[in-house]
Amino acid sequence: MKQITALALGLLFFATGLFAQKYAIIDTRYILDKMPEYKTAQQQLDGVADTWQKEIDTKQATLDKMYKDYEAEQVMLTQELQQKREDQLFNLEKELRDLQRQRFGFEGDLFKKRQELIKPIQDKVYNAIQKIAVQRGYDFVLDKSEGITIIFADPKLDKSEDVLKELGIR
Repeated sequence: MKQITALALGLLFFATGLFAQKYAIIDTRYILDKMPEYKTAQQQLDGVADTWQKEIDTKQATLDKMYKDYEAEQVMLTQELQQKREDQLFNLEKELRDLQRQRFGFEGDLFKKRQELIKPIQDKVYNAIQKIAVQRGYDFVLDKSEGITIIFADPKLDKSEDVLKELGIR
């Protein structure tokens, strides 16, 4: 009976070892921040966003001035002129909202520009991670930078430096 119990325990430990999964933890934010081409792309993206925001701010200032002028002149305008000015203000406000949506909305110009500038760099990082995972036999690679909460991670599991080496970055 003792031999059967010992054999069962031995098989249990052996089976557990067979099904053990190897995993690694990386920090993509750390990796991207170390990449010069990411910093350059991010600066370009910020510059484009600033330019578009200034354009929107200018149009907003013009619209605000027109509203103030309309409020000041409203009592002196005929009903027909009031309606014409209100329509003009409404159209300008709609144009402004459409421009904001076009530039900064979901799948707007900023999103497309980000895809153009940042996605190739992210793909490069992903390919390096995938190469390391295949070479070292990792079943899972977790990213601790965003989206997943890791309360504790043994620093020796962090393979971010290995990914940077794979990318040729020190």
